[in-house]
Amino acid sequence: MLKKIKEDLEKAANPEKVNIYQRFFKTGKGEYGEGDIFIGLTVPKQREIAKKYVSLDLNDVKDLLSNKVHEYRLTGFLILVYKFEKADEKEKKNIVEFYLKNIKSANNWDLIDCVADKILGNYLIDKDKEILYELAKTDNLWKKRIAIISTFGFIKNNQFEDTLKISEILLKEKHDLIHKAVGWMLREVGKRDIKTEEVFLKKYYKTMPRTMLRYAIEKFDSKKKAFYMNRKI
Repeated sequence: MLKKIKEDLEKAANPEKVNIYQRFFKTGKGEYGEGDIFIGLTVPKQREIAKKYVSLDLNDVKDLLSNKVHEYRLTGFLILVYKFEKADEKEKKNIVEFYLKNIKSANNWDLIDCVADKILGNYLIDKDKEILYELAKTDNLWKKRIAIISTFGFIKNNQFEDTLKISEILLKEKHDLIHKAVGWMLREVGKRDIKTEEVFLKKYYKTMPRTMLRYAIEKFDSKKKAFYMNRKI
């Protein structure tokens, strides 16, 4: 089955998109995705293939996650998502453990944003969440992003506390990929509970990174946006 899924991925490849994806995912020297390899698959096509091979053995999924080709890794992660959706509690635990053991393969933002909340976030809703705080406090950009994006699973269930606490931990991060992720999650909190978001913003808006703030207030009306953006430290 592993051979067949690789054949399907290569058959669907589009060389004309490779250069576009390499620029979009910052694969140049010194950029966050330096050296990553693409074959030009769209995400919808990868989802289609992943659903077709949802029964793929975890050892074979690991093979995909270890592959140098970006789309192989994303397809592997998407298979995990679909496995998780169909799994019982014991199987979900195994999938989460497998995900964490292979977390180093999630080395670009799409490999995180399509997966983290759907596996780690959904699993931890009613469990101890210390692993997310551990990830948030590492020196690894991608682990930090996994920590905050995983909380989207909580937000969708109107649980905001951990999003706010992890956002607080990440306030002084330098990378804009963290600024954008935190701002996005704060915005999602605000969609469900604007008062909760604004309590956080009024405490930190004068010192939080501007990109983070801009993402957080994206859905605000122009008057409220102006209040936050015209800040004076």
